[in-house]
Amino acid sequence: MEQLLTVAPDVHLWTEQRGSAGAPPLLLIMGAGASGLGWPEPLVDALAVDHRVIRYDHRDTGRSTWAFEQRPYRITDLAEDAVAVLDGLGVERAHVVGMSLGGMLTQLLVADHPDRVLSATLIGTSALSTAPYTRPDGTRAPVEELPGVSPEVLKIWSHLAEERDREAELDWRVAHWRVLAGGQLPFDAAYFRDLEERIIEHAGGPATSPAHALADDSGMLRTEALATTEVPVQVILAPAEPVFPPPHAQHIAQAIRGARLTEIPGMGHALPAGLLPALATAILSATATPGPQPT
Repeated sequence: MEQLLTVAPDVHLWTEQRGSAGAPPLLLIMGAGASGLGWPEPLVDALAVDHRVIRYDHRDTGRSTWAFEQRPYRITDLAEDAVAVLDGLGVERAHVVGMSLGGMLTQLLVADHPDRVLSATLIGTSALSTAPYTRPDGTRAPVEELPGVSPEVLKIWSHLAEERDREAELDWRVAHWRVLAGGQLPFDAAYFRDLEERIIEHAGGPATSPAHALADDSGMLRTEALATTEVPVQVILAPAEPVFPPPHAQHIAQAIRGARLTEIPGMGHALPAGLLPALATAILSATATPGPQPT
């Protein structure tokens, strides 16, 4: 079921729900510049067997409002959008899964709205924490020493804002996914082209917005709140991750109280078909964990 929700004055977000209305809610939050259709259909279907799955388009993506130039916003506002989606759909508490920027937004929900989060699964992201990273040998490193984005990703991102027609845009997006996938597993170009064709059709065209790159990202650190949270958190460890390479996942698990690591061999910063069953299993294992009870 699709629904357009008003989350702020003149701001509307496209949402979709799948699965039984009476099942435990599960909110999917995609990354920067990505619409809700970035969550592959087989993954959504697998999760919807046990959950009322909710996905949505961020502002300036898909069928949601595109108006950053007229009404600029902060990255933290995107986290409040997620809360507004739950409110608009009458959901008191939900399991939350966040990918990339969506993983950061999920951490903001865990820190700022723990009463709304039953569990959290973080994929391809970094900790909103200044806590140092403890290496396997016991020595500690400041977060500034964690590895940055790979040169291959930075190179393809340098062409992100170039104007392209539909076919050239599709070619670029597939090439982008090839780099993001990390190279440890065979790459299925046809699968990612089909994914992007559906995303473009959903949005009504191949246009993209730099809004999330331009949005104010200050005020996002939640070191103390994450270190003391009672929300069950799972961190997906992707060995081939090129945007937030290991040990970012390990650092998140150290920075968030009680967080557990789940490795998915061969995974990078993408959701290829071959890894979806393992990812669905990991997410469902997290949602089966009892969360904090209301007081």
